[in-house]
Amino acid sequence: MTTNIALDTNVLLYLYDANDHTKRRVSESIVASSPIISTQVVSEFINVTKRVLKLPKQEILYKCNLVFDRCQIISIDQEILNHSYYILKKYDFQIFDSIIISSTLAANCNTLYSEDLQHSQLIEGKLTIINPFLEL
Repeated sequence: MTTNIALDTNVLLYLYDANDHTKRRVSESIVASSPIISTQVVSEFINVTKRVLKLPKQEILYKCNLVFDRCQIISIDQEILNHSYYILKKYDFQIFDSIIISSTLAANCNTLYSEDLQHSQLIEGKLTIINPFLEL
């Protein structure tokens, strides 16, 4: 089976972490493998870089283009939103995490890298949540 990977927002944010070089290198390595991301991740990335990193809007979009040029972006549609509701009810995830997970499943990924979700959790018998920073 082909391994398709997807990323949660937190993994992408380490690309711009000046304080944790190890996590930044891990994130760079994952992004270099052309992962899949949801438009929800794009929105969260923009929001956090604006709010927390306080980057100017031109720099935010510049960084988005640099990062997302190496990713395949999956758009959220009605089917994904419907499935997100199912995922939210079944696993009790947060709303945005449910959308990201549903997008990841729709893209036929079998791995979702996330620092915020439960490491090694299996979703729907086909998607494993992996924290790529645990063994650092």
